[in-house]
Amino acid sequence: MKTAFLFSGQGAQAIGMGKELCENFPAADKVFDEASEALGFDIKDMIWNGDSETLMITENTQPAILTMSAAALKVAEELGLRPDVVAGLSLGEYTAHVCSGSMRFSDAVKLVKKRGKFMQEEVPVGEGAMAAIIALTPDDVREICAKASEKGICEPANFNCPGQTTVAGETAAVEYACELAKEKGAKRALMMPVSAPFHCSMLRGAGEKLKAELENVEIGEMRVPLITNVTADYVKSRGEIKDLLVRQVSSSVLFEESLRRMIADGVDTFIEIGPGKALSGFVKRIDKTKTILNIEDMASLEKTKAALGIE
Repeated sequence: MKTAFLFSGQGAQAIGMGKELCENFPAADKVFDEASEALGFDIKDMIWNGDSETLMITENTQPAILTMSAAALKVAEELGLRPDVVAGLSLGEYTAHVCSGSMRFSDAVKLVKKRGKFMQEEVPVGEGAMAAIIALTPDDVREICAKASEKGICEPANFNCPGQTTVAGETAAVEYACELAKEKGAKRALMMPVSAPFHCSMLRGAGEKLKAELENVEIGEMRVPLITNVTADYVKSRGEIKDLLVRQVSSSVLFEESLRRMIADGVDTFIEIGPGKALSGFVKRIDKTKTILNIEDMASLEKTKAALGIE
């Protein structure tokens, strides 16, 4: 068995996430306490007792998802599960680094709070947008973005899985891209309820601010191979990690290609760790024959244990 751990990105957040795991696993609960100490506020209270609007603010969402995912990772480790390779969707790449050993959790959680703030502040609300385009090829989407660029910046943002791509850029250009996508035969092309145009060149300034913060972060040796969003290839050395994380803010997320690379390298078991099951869905769209599991609460944990024969 060759196993990949996949870590959730922004959009998977939910009030109450992680509570069941923390009630049953002290190691998971300790992660939430460590996050609160690092951030200087009670993140447990915000996630478990707060409101969706507060949780949806990007600079809250990012540390919240990282914390919940890192807590779920502790549970997976307590079961004796070990990955052969790791990857995360956008924000999830930070949890992958924590898992790999290249980044301390306390550093990562502070960093992603700032990352969220920089990404949110870079483009005034209303000036940037994102859209999901369903049932077109990556090449179709690139062609549409090139044409929509007549009205402003419009670039592919996420290549998630076959037939599911997002685009980002200036609002008028993204709206035009939706029209062009429908003309080209997209099943759906709809504006997304997000507050910034993630993963496009409009966020380059946010990447530069992140670069300054990364100077204060110590990068360790990777114990587990990690495939990065930016290249859909393995990180070759710890010396390139900071640059890749800076570039990731304004680069397309090559997640489908990353998953295909893992499958080509013999991964037969994918375990999504953290809130939601979006990444599991992406794997299914590529290859339904793989074992696809997740850990986000006690029910999913029990299913995963049963599937893997863990007592």
